Amino acid sequence: MLTAGRAAIKYVTVPPREAAQFVSGKSVKSMNAPSTSHLLPTYARVDLAFERGEGAWLTATNGERYLDFTSGVAVNALGHGHPKLVAAISEQVGKLIHVSNLYRIPEAERLAARLCAASFADLVFFCNSGAEAMECAIKTARKFHAANGQPERFRIITFEGAFHGRTLATLAAGGQKKYLDGFGPVADGFDQMPFCDLAATKRAIGPATAAILIEPIMGEGGVRVVPPEFLRTLRSLCDEHGLLLIFDEVQTGVGRTGELFAYQRTGAVPDIMALAKALGGGFPLGACLATAAAGKGMTAGTHGSTFGGNPLAMAAAHAVLDVVLADGFLERVRHCGLLLKQKLAEMTDRFPRVVAEVRGEGLLVGLRAVVPNGELVDELRAEKLITVAAGDNVVRLLPPLIVSDTEIAEAAQRLERACIRLSERHARQQGRVG
Repeated sequence: MLTAGRAAIKYVTVPPREAAQFVSGKSVKSMNAPSTSHLLPTYARVDLAFERGEGAWLTATNGERYLDFTSGVAVNALGHGHPKLVAAISEQVGKLIHVSNLYRIPEAERLAARLCAASFADLVFFCNSGAEAMECAIKTARKFHAANGQPERFRIITFEGAFHGRTLATLAAGGQKKYLDGFGPVADGFDQMPFCDLAATKRAIGPATAAILIEPIMGEGGVRVVPPEFLRTLRSLCDEHGLLLIFDEVQTGVGRTGELFAYQRTGAVPDIMALAKALGGGFPLGACLATAAAGKGMTAGTHGSTFGGNPLAMAAAHAVLDVVLADGFLERVRHCGLLLKQKLAEMTDRFPRVVAEVRGEGLLVGLRAVVPNGELVDELRAEKLITVAAGDNVVRLLPPLIVSDTEIAEAAQRLERACIRLSERHARQQGRVG
């Protein structure tokens, strides 16, 4: 219970094992947060902290170096300490950090123009995170139909396994029970279909349908690549029924797949697209992009963000785009993605007891594990290689986009050693069972 007055507040420490009740982490070793922490125990944190980074490498507080194939979960596109990003942020801090959207922000206008020039979009709204970008996308789709005199069209078709954020609306859009439990009635307006089930999707379209929402690659959902032909068919369905097509590119956008945006490799162009993660290179930044037609309802006063598009965030994003849009950069990402997948494919052949399949595009790559994916993540961390678990028993490998061939080879060697240990361990366990 909280009583009035700051001094009366009592902090309760939740032991790590009890904290596990509040989180969805799968790895027992990750339940080792310091018992004195006053942080709300919503994360299954690994008992590991870092104090500095350089490129694709992180240095822990104990001095040990780790090869970072998580990139802050696809955020640190330029790795750690990239000189252009550091210089841009440092210079801007000395000028101006925040003014609010009560006034024009020239650098936001310029960044919006750059994003539109490089994509399908005509309009951009800046915010702070992927969940906020998705909220804006949902509101934009609903407002479009309201502006057209059809406010009853508010429902959005989504797909099983998706992850669109942690707000009440984006949780409802994702539809995953483990994230929805305990938060009251699920926000209405979302009709979830089986993954890539075209027949079910067609049946779901009705008079109240406003849009179809999908990730071109489901990252959190297990690095499941949506076939381009399915996305093109969704585009046709939207055109036929007067719906808007929304792409969630929070994880795939800004070079992660080897194209600036994942939709550019599919032949399907959305009406609305959400970005975040890599856009700020580590500085919190999200964006919702839309065509002029799709954004027609989003007039003054319909939406807002206190921090969105502030000068410091814009400086970071301009630096990221300067690097990612430079000649040869995305070609280099595609090369590294192929090299990484080749190395991983060798592991599926050599260690069938540990890994079964390689998935993904560019440097958004997943290993579907045979062993529990938390075990593989732990063993890789023991090899000083940082990865991240996903749905469908997948381990994601998300190196920074500036990763080198040598670092990919080094990661493969560390993966090999981890697979050897796991393969031997599970062989022994099966022997005992037998």
